Amino acid sequence: MEKHWWQEVVVYQIYPRSFKDSNGDGIGDIGGIIQKLDYLKELGIGAIWLSPVYASPNDDNGYDISDYEKIMTEFGTMADMDNLITAADQRNIKIVMDLVVNHTSDEHQWFIEAKKGRENSYRDYYIWADPKSDGSAPNELPSTFSGSAWEFDEASGQYYLHLFSKKQPDLNWANEHVRQSVYDMMNFWIAKGIGGFRMDVIDLIGKVPMEMITGNGPQLHDYLQEMNQATFGKHDLLTVGETWGATPEIAKLYSNPKRNELSMVFQFEHVGLDEQPQKSKWDLRPFVVAELKAVFEKWQIELGNEGWNSLFWNNHDLPRIISRWGDEKNYRVKSGKLFAILLHLLKGTPYIYQGEEIGMINRSITAIEEVDDIESINMYHDRIAKGYDPKEIIQSINVKGRDNARTPMQWDDSENAGFTTGTPWLFVNENYQKINVAQALADKDSLFYTYQKLIQLRKNNPIVVWGNFQLVETVPEVFAYERQYEGKTWLVVTNFSGNENKFDYDGMIQDIVITNGILPQDLKNLTLAPWDAFVVEVGKP
Repeated sequence: MEKHWWQEVVVYQIYPRSFKDSNGDGIGDIGGIIQKLDYLKELGIGAIWLSPVYASPNDDNGYDISDYEKIMTEFGTMADMDNLITAADQRNIKIVMDLVVNHTSDEHQWFIEAKKGRENSYRDYYIWADPKSDGSAPNELPSTFSGSAWEFDEASGQYYLHLFSKKQPDLNWANEHVRQSVYDMMNFWIAKGIGGFRMDVIDLIGKVPMEMITGNGPQLHDYLQEMNQATFGKHDLLTVGETWGATPEIAKLYSNPKRNELSMVFQFEHVGLDEQPQKSKWDLRPFVVAELKAVFEKWQIELGNEGWNSLFWNNHDLPRIISRWGDEKNYRVKSGKLFAILLHLLKGTPYIYQGEEIGMINRSITAIEEVDDIESINMYHDRIAKGYDPKEIIQSINVKGRDNARTPMQWDDSENAGFTTGTPWLFVNENYQKINVAQALADKDSLFYTYQKLIQLRKNNPIVVWGNFQLVETVPEVFAYERQYEGKTWLVVTNFSGNENKFDYDGMIQDIVITNGILPQDLKNLTLAPWDAFVVEVGKP
């Protein structure tokens, strides 16, 4: 397999609105990111995935784009963006842009034109359909944000498709003018020197809505191969697709180097493990460690050398992992270190979401008025109408709502956590005096330094990047695996629980690589304390 820079780096995701505000308006911006590049360099990351900074009316926090070649005024200017790319480059950090091309904003010039009538040359940039004979929507396709995916346009008497908010009309990828316009825009950004693209819900672009097909449509891979050829294929760029429905077989289609599509995909199989099957993400069930082991083992082994894994616990759509599956009350730092060690020693490219490296946790709310996220608000009203208990709905939002990831980054213990001198756009978590970057940097035993060391291990040890994966048989709550490369074996052991557990392994410790506190002397009949995690180099007896 040909080797690429993006296999050896760790990527850091920035949600610009919540990262750092440089001008006191309460909204994070590009200037704020530039101010914090030295912090990210100290952490050791090699790329920043930047959530959208394009011009947008902000119906869905920038994932509704009105102009792909302009910057959202609140975030700064194109000159600021150019400065960010240059300043990051000087620190050996690449900027990976968030590419949102399944849909645009309804305020994008293309859609403004398309709405002018059926004869308009941009009409076919979007997906329109006639009503059923009774005037209702063309079919039952649902929107991810509740309700129908079809919105009626009075002026033309047709419906348009929106798989997300009605202010996010879906582009018609079957139209080659749409595809060419997207490729031109991608090349505009490539020419600026970016390091690649994270592709939002890219598995939806091949949709055939009248046949109720949304993900993995028949033309999807043709479009991606065409995109590769027309844009990033000529450069060594990181491309990662957000693919909610991917299996390892599907992931190989995207990321097998021979197919000339993408570098890797985000798969979300592990993300649904605390959700009731075939229900929504809001319908919860207990998390079981054995299921996580099975999912990770499957992806590690089945992709083999025919694809590449993305490794993540958190992003802007997911709750904080320590709140979700760790122990934020008693073992916040220790369970946080376990998550870091377990993930970063797997094969694939790890992603850190802002604040993860200092152990930020969810922020609880008591009333819907405190919520900003459109998905949570729509779900709340939808469920109230269906007779759900409001307390139960708020409980679901506290566990799974997207605002949990979006509270402002906690830089220090000054007012508003050092995020802004103004009024923050979203509540800062009240725990910022205890959990913040300044505190983490001052404490040599903090979570930050565990992440820093893991990133360094990846840079210095080919076994982390290229080694084979082998699950080790253990009791259900212990997740242990080996990585093997060129005669070396590293053993990763994590006690994924608040209980003591036994671990037994036939092999000698030759070196301790990293640990979250435990210093094992011997691997025979070891008693693991809650949330213990360590990595050792082993030799067979």
